[in-house]
Amino acid sequence: MILTTMVKVHDATDQALGRFLQDRRAKLDPASFGFSSARRRTPGLRREEVAQRANISSAWYVCLEQGRGGAPSSDVLDKLARALLLTDAEREHLFVFGLGRAPESRYKRPDDIEPRVQRVLDQLSPAPAFIKTATWDVVAWNHAATVLWPNFAELALPERNTLRMVFLDPQAQTLYYDWEGVARMAVAAFRADVARAGAMAEVAAMVDELSRSSPAFKAMWQDNDVSATAHATKDLRHPVLGTLNFEASIFGVDGRQDLTMMIFMPTSTEVAERIRSHLEA
Repeated sequence: MILTTMVKVHDATDQALGRFLQDRRAKLDPASFGFSSARRRTPGLRREEVAQRANISSAWYVCLEQGRGGAPSSDVLDKLARALLLTDAEREHLFVFGLGRAPESRYKRPDDIEPRVQRVLDQLSPAPAFIKTATWDVVAWNHAATVLWPNFAELALPERNTLRMVFLDPQAQTLYYDWEGVARMAVAAFRADVARAGAMAEVAAMVDELSRSSPAFKAMWQDNDVSATAHATKDLRHPVLGTLNFEASIFGVDGRQDLTMMIFMPTSTEVAERIRSHLEA
C-alpha cells in the first residue's frame, strides 16, 4: 500500500511538471524567437522548438511533458527556465515540480529596490533596518539605520558593504562591544552566503583587499569557518545614546532570492524612544 501511494504521488508530480511546461511554452510567441508562425494548430512554441532553445533532445523533452523518464537534472531545469524565459518565481516553481525542492540561489548584481520594499523599511523605524545582497552590499536602508551607521548615504556601493565596514570602518569597530566575536561570526556567515549564491568570483577582489588591509580578517578568512547567520541579541555602543540593545534578525525579501533584510529590533520601549528622539532632534 505504501509503495502504491508513493508511485501515485510521483506520477502526480510528473504530470504537474508536464502541465507546467506545456502552459509556459503555450504563452510564448514563436515569431519573437525567429520561428515561423504559419500552420500551427496550437498557440506558442512547439516541443521541438523548446528543446532546441534548451539544447536538449526533443525526445527527452517530450518525455518530460508526458510525465515519463524520471526526474530531470538541475542543469536541464535551468536550461528549460532560460528557454522558456521564466521569472525567478516560475523557475522556483519548475524546480519544485521537477526535483521537489527550490533551486540553489543565484547571485545577481543589485538593481533598484522596489518602492514597496523601501516603504516596509521606513515603517520599521525606530528599528534600524537595511537590505543587503548575497555579497553583503547594502542597497537600501531606513532612517533609523543611520543612527548606527551614519555614513551609509555617503558611501558608494562597493564601500557600502557590511563585511568591509566591520574590518575597515573605525566607527563600526567601536560600535560593537565584542568586536572580535562579531567579526569572526561575520566572516563565517559571509563565506556561507557567498558560496550558497555562487558568487565567490565576484568577491575575490574584496577578499584580497581585506586580506591586505586587515591582518585580523586575513587570519579569520584563512580559518575557513562557515556558519549560518544567526538571530542574536546585540549590545551596541553609540557615541551619544550609550548602550543600545537589539534583537537582530534576518528575513528574505519577497520575490528576490538575492536579497535579505536585516532588522535590529530594540529590546525595550526605552531604547526605542531614545532612537526616536535622536532621529527627531
